[in-house]
Amino acid sequence: MTRGNARELALHLIYGRAFTGEEPEQVIATRLEKEYYAGLGRENDVYAERPSRAQLRYIDTVVAGVANREAELDAQIRKYAIGWDISRISRLARCILRLAIYETLYVEDVPAGVAVAEAVRIAKKYNDDDTGAFVNGILGSFVRGLPQVEEAKQ
Repeated sequence: MTRGNARELALHLIYGRAFTGEEPEQVIATRLEKEYYAGLGRENDVYAERPSRAQLRYIDTVVAGVANREAELDAQIRKYAIGWDISRISRLARCILRLAIYETLYVEDVPAGVAVAEAVRIAKKYNDDDTGAFVNGILGSFVRGLPQVEEAKQ
């Protein structure tokens, strides 16, 4: 499994939590249970192989991190989604934005440019080019507003 697939899997878990309100540990345990996971493999190629230990650590970190910092991440989205009420942004786009902002701020081995590019890729895959452009615009403004982030992570 690639880091991109692990990121996409993490997004699925974050998105699922947006509906269920489950604790991060519970949603991870449920979705990564062997039989359930195998069934998902028939629906989406992201589930074709199981995550490695390193990828599981990444998934645990970002799913829990997004859950624990949701209010902070949403404040960043509000700040840069000029003219948009956050409730008008699709649940999927909000989850994508939360994940990318979390990675940019808190995951040391993910450069901001990678977080943005992956968020746009995922938005286009699961929605459309317009959503990709919307996500890119918000994240681009966010990253430009935080030039010290990349320096601090290195």
